[in-house]
Amino acid sequence: MSENTIIENRDLLASCWTWAGDAAPLRGDETSPIDIRTRVEAVARAGWKGVGLIHADLPQIEATIGLKGLKQLLDDNGIVHVEMEFLADWWKTGTVRAESDRWRGILLETAGVLGVKTIKIGAELAISGEPAPVDAAAFHEEFDALATQAGNAGTRVALEPMPMNNLKTIEIGAKFVTEVNNPYGGLTVDTWHTYRGGTSYADLAGILPMDKVFVVEIDDARAEVTGSLWEDTINERLYPGEGEMDTAGFIKAMYEAGWRGHWGVEILAESHRRLPLETAVTRAYAAAAASLDAAERLIAEERTVSGTSMQN
Repeated sequence: MSENTIIENRDLLASCWTWAGDAAPLRGDETSPIDIRTRVEAVARAGWKGVGLIHADLPQIEATIGLKGLKQLLDDNGIVHVEMEFLADWWKTGTVRAESDRWRGILLETAGVLGVKTIKIGAELAISGEPAPVDAAAFHEEFDALATQAGNAGTRVALEPMPMNNLKTIEIGAKFVTEVNNPYGGLTVDTWHTYRGGTSYADLAGILPMDKVFVVEIDDARAEVTGSLWEDTINERLYPGEGEMDTAGFIKAMYEAGWRGHWGVEILAESHRRLPLETAVTRAYAAAAASLDAAERLIAEERTVSGTSMQN
């Protein structure tokens, strides 16, 4: 930690894929091959103060230690921030919607037991090509209804703009949640999605309604896309500060925009998944903490230059 801390809240949350071991989005049933106790104890030893849980792991957790057992395990290991994901297809109809509603019920019930503050939700995703058309009115109305339901359950939902979904940029996502204007419906803002969506970090303060930014996640990657956007996002991310996305600059921009919450760290990479769990979560934590330090140095340098300019 910096000697003179500028960023007051330095708590780090391991997003679901960061501590899942050899598991990935839309691969198999998405469940982690590592038991939940081993995982929680590993992240606690590495210094994490929060974790993200993927919906796919919940049935296995229920069948082993149960949700109350998990709550006790998290408390015993000093985990104070818990997020969940991922609810998809919440605006659709028919059998797809019925399955989404089943998971909605599970996620909301789990949130109540674990004290989950935010559930991440998706939009219309395209693994290749362009996303399917979405009925704008239905998307708006169903998001509003879902957010209200989440609020009644003591939690909230955060949409994640991605260049591969119908909310391609942070600007589009911010406009959408502002128009809906539900206090329990907000945004996830991620380094990778911001950079790949072409949004300048310098513009974030002017774009984001900070009362509707519920989740902030940091990561890194190479400047150029490797393979498709989908392949790049799930296989090629790097630890914060180890790529060309200027993670420290992103942190600085979010802090200066008004973010004062904890920092999620989302590492989706084949190289990360191959590591032993203890090594993986320790490396991710150290890299994220170093990026917070680097962001503080940037802020301090800017303040020094600004102060010198004022004196002159």
